[in-house]
Amino acid sequence: MSHTPHELAEEFPDDVEKMQALKASDTHFANIFEQYHIVNRAIHRAETNVEPTDDLHMSELRKTRLKLKDQISAALRPQ
Repeated sequence: MSHTPHELAEEFPDDVEKMQALKASDTHFANIFEQYHIVNRAIHRAETNVEPTDDLHMSELRKTRLKLKDQISAALRPQ
């Protein structure tokens, strides 16, 4: 199986432990974390033609991934 790019551990390598802790203690964070992985894997499957999609759908998936990533980034920033 090929490597899935844009995994959160790669995107936020210094925050892996913090993400694990937030997943365990914050249900909202756990939800957006899981949604990010679902969308990211759907994008990867489309890009590798495992599950091809049209340009409009791909654009929407990428926008969704970016919004989720922004939410995750905000949750990781010190309060």
